[in-house]
Amino acid sequence: MIQKVSESEVSRAIIEGFTKDLLDHTSTDVIIVGSGPAGLTAAHYLAKQGIRTLIIERNIYAGGGFWQGGFLFPKTVVQAPGNEIIEELGIQMDEVKPGLYISDSFRIVSKLLSKAAESGAKLLNSTYVDDVIFKDGRVTGVVVNWFPITQMPKFITCMDPIALEAKVVIDATGHDAFISTRAREILGLEKIDPTKRRHGGMNIDEAEEAVVEHTGETEIPGLVICGMAVATINGTPRMGPIFGGMLLSGKKAAETAANIIKGKIAIEK
Repeated sequence: MIQKVSESEVSRAIIEGFTKDLLDHTSTDVIIVGSGPAGLTAAHYLAKQGIRTLIIERNIYAGGGFWQGGFLFPKTVVQAPGNEIIEELGIQMDEVKPGLYISDSFRIVSKLLSKAAESGAKLLNSTYVDDVIFKDGRVTGVVVNWFPITQMPKFITCMDPIALEAKVVIDATGHDAFISTRAREILGLEKIDPTKRRHGGMNIDEAEEAVVEHTGETEIPGLVICGMAVATINGTPRMGPIFGGMLLSGKKAAETAANIIKGKIAIEK
């Protein structure tokens, strides 16, 4: 027999569970904006170190473009050594040729999501970042609101956002590079318009190397950038439907953020 429950008990469980998570992360270690391949990888490696990690995603689902490969075919292609990250998750990829691997996209995304969750990362979905918190010359958090209100007329949605603080913010917003472009705007740095294509033509090898190379803390303290946001800010070539660079970029972003946090803790002591 199915357990009998009241409607109010279900409502209370949802409200209490969500508000507890939100309160726990109003001030946290790392906020990752965007849950594509780079963002999810960063979340996995940070959370498994015991670093409090919050992922913010404007869609109802996490994973971004990771669910589809090229031409909407749900196959993920990864080159070495990015395949090692996938294999750490417990997925054996098929080798197409030496150093080039393929697997079903849903296997990889679902496994990476579950690993990040098991490690303690939290996801705030259907939420968009409206602005950054900027204090004493560094990014110290983000300003967020519910994404669905952006689809409604302004006179209906005059709803103030809330702020979430973090020791490090990771920009994993993909082509938009929203966090980085907004932070640069605040500082009066070179304006970058992500709506205008900044990538060079396709060159997989050059693009993949460049994304990983330029991943890390930006010239703006407290802000780490990874994934396609790196390509937008740096104007690197496009890499197309291959994900090794995204995975390696996410891992490097996690390492960078962890080092920043450890340094801050040492200073505070």
